[in-house]
Amino acid sequence: MPSTNSQSITLSAVYSSPDSTRSFEHPLSSPLPSDSQDQTSAKIAYLAELKEQVPKLQNDINVFLTARMEEDKKSAEVSEKEKKEEENYGEENVEES
Repeated sequence: MPSTNSQSITLSAVYSSPDSTRSFEHPLSSPLPSDSQDQTSAKIAYLAELKEQVPKLQNDINVFLTARMEEDKKSAEVSEKEKKEEENYGEENVEES
C-alpha cells in the first residue's frame, strides 16, 4: 500500500504474528498523481514504478517467510528430539542397526 509522508512515497507491507511484527518498505521516486492532474505521463511513470517495485516487495516477504518456516522446522525437529529423549530418560536405549 503506497503511503505518503512529507512528499516521499513508500510501498509498504506489514507481517504480524503473535510473537513478532516485520515491516517491508520500498521507496518510490515517482510522485503520486493527483486526481486533479490530467498528466498521462506522470500517471504512467508512477504505475510503471509500482509495477517494478511490487515484485521486489513480494520477494522480500517471500525470503522472510521462507526463513521463518525454516526456523519453525528446526524448532519442531529439536522439540521432537527432546520429546524422545524425555520419553527414554533413565532407560537403556539400544538402537537397531
